[in-house]
Amino acid sequence: MNSSRVETLKADEAQPARQPVRLPTRWRTRLKGLAVPVAILVLLEIVVRIGWVQSYQMPAPSEIAATLTDLADGALWKHIGASLIRVLSGFAIGASLALMFAAWVGLSREAEAYLEPTFAGLRSIPSLAWVPLLLLWLGIGETSKIVLIAIGAFFPVYLNGVAAIRGIDRKLVEVGRMYRFSQRQMIVHLFLPAALPGLFTGLRSGLSLAWMFLVAAELIAATKGLGYLLSDGRETSRPDIVLAAIIVLALLSKLTDGVLAMLEKRFLAWRDTFKGNH
Repeated sequence: MNSSRVETLKADEAQPARQPVRLPTRWRTRLKGLAVPVAILVLLEIVVRIGWVQSYQMPAPSEIAATLTDLADGALWKHIGASLIRVLSGFAIGASLALMFAAWVGLSREAEAYLEPTFAGLRSIPSLAWVPLLLLWLGIGETSKIVLIAIGAFFPVYLNGVAAIRGIDRKLVEVGRMYRFSQRQMIVHLFLPAALPGLFTGLRSGLSLAWMFLVAAELIAATKGLGYLLSDGRETSRPDIVLAAIIVLALLSKLTDGVLAMLEKRFLAWRDTFKGNH
């Protein structure tokens, strides 16, 4: 074997073996999350096309996609905009009030004695039971819809807020008293960081219920919005429109929850918690 051949082999041995190109963990996780929805869509397409399910009952995913395209060229964005404004407005009002009352009840046993029995009774009322009363009081305008959504968002945020405050380690409070923290310092430096995980859980639960209460409001009294689109599809016997509206609602709910999830990850980056086994 000549010297040039030997040098080439040595150079090849010196170079590290090429590692296979791998996607970042974040993207691999997202692709795994798409596996089940894609499998369901493929299965539905097959069973509808071969006739196991009638298309007037369950349209094929390709037909729903065509309906979504047609709606996007028409009034879909108007419906999305109306629903988004209602949800965000109602959620902002309901969550803000819930956080204030949660702080009050969580920090004061006297406030709990006065308010907790009333809130316990109110949160047991079904969402649809509020609709006739709000229509009588506030009419069929935007106010009644936003108030109904605010009611839906209030109780999950309130319950999780109170539980988060009452779940704070007593030793933290004792440390604050030992260092003679003022009430404001106790809230800012001890209570708020310790309660943030529970508060974010409540906010995400409240936002999810806000979308549910939106549909209840728009199904009964609305001329635009995704709930109205659901009702219109039912009245015109168009299951493709109904399913298209459901898909858009699910995507919007997931998108808004993702925003809260990103905020939660950012504000709670200091936590060293168990994230599950591989």
